[in-house]
Amino acid sequence: MATPVDLAPHLAPDGPVWDAEADDRLVCVAVVDETHDVKTFVFAAPEPRRFAYKPGQFLTFDVDVGGETVNRCYTLASSPLRPHTVSITVKRVPGGPVSNHLHDTLKPGMTVRAVGPMGDFTCADAAPAEKYLFLSGGSGITPLMSMSRAFADVGRPVDVVFFHAARTPKDIIFRAELDLIAARLPGFRVVHLPERAEGEPGWSGPLGRLSADYLRLVVPDAAERQVYCCGPDPFMKAARGVLSGLGLPDAAWHQESFDFATLTADEPAVAAEVIAAEEAAPAVPTYSVTFQKIGQTVPVRADQFVLATAREAGVRLPASCTAGLCGTCKSKLVSGTVEMTHKGGIRQREIDAGLFLPCCSKPTSDLVIDR
Repeated sequence: MATPVDLAPHLAPDGPVWDAEADDRLVCVAVVDETHDVKTFVFAAPEPRRFAYKPGQFLTFDVDVGGETVNRCYTLASSPLRPHTVSITVKRVPGGPVSNHLHDTLKPGMTVRAVGPMGDFTCADAAPAEKYLFLSGGSGITPLMSMSRAFADVGRPVDVVFFHAARTPKDIIFRAELDLIAARLPGFRVVHLPERAEGEPGWSGPLGRLSADYLRLVVPDAAERQVYCCGPDPFMKAARGVLSGLGLPDAAWHQESFDFATLTADEPAVAAEVIAAEEAAPAVPTYSVTFQKIGQTVPVRADQFVLATAREAGVRLPASCTAGLCGTCKSKLVSGTVEMTHKGGIRQREIDAGLFLPCCSKPTSDLVIDR
């Protein structure tokens, strides 16, 4: 049975903004089935708060899975112009511990912890463009949906083509809502492109994959638009190649810099800026870094990042941005000291409790890490 809702606190003109440093709790207020394997989770603060973020940004969630805290980043799919709730849309990944835990466990009334918002994949930081092309594949739709919802909430005519690729029609996330936005917002156009019509024999739209010929047909002026792209890495690479071939300037291409949807513990990508210094570099101290749980010790120089060097030695650690932004690699420092330069992926109280981010930390002594 629904409980009474008091609108008055939410209508306050200058209500307080949710601050993860002051209270990182979020209460799940709704769960929505988007497709057969995708759910949207809607959150509010425990007390009425406004959420301030840019469309395309993400939160890093602390998820308790089997007694262990796992950090995962999820882009906000909600519109920042509806500031009293936020939502994430999560695809169930076979074998994925966090996505399966959320799908099977998280219900309205339950509390989670999160930090953020963070991220710079947003159209809000650039000068308004005359024309946009949004390209998404699979669950990469979420940041572009946030941008689209924001445009719809503003309500003014736009020139946006939203192209979404999916496996089948039944896998198209936000299909009905995107069609509704297109029907009501002048200048907003949607192109759904499933690979095959499985599950919907009556599908009358196009089928296949993104190609230069198809893009010329449905978006003849694609090379004249500001392009925002998010999806699995192969999709983004293919899309970039297609648009480059059509003459899109490099400055008009924007893509999510790391793939939250496919994050795994053995993700091989390591950012170039954290690769070890050249052999010709002057001699610097070398420290031993011991990963307590797996019983492995690796040498790390004082000018090297712990994560990059550990991975080169074969230690598998969860990570995504490798730049101190997302918090996915957060670890407990049992002993030792580090020099850490992060970009918001860890709270001060977590640092005070002995946590650190290996991706952006250099050792200043021997280390023991609870991993």
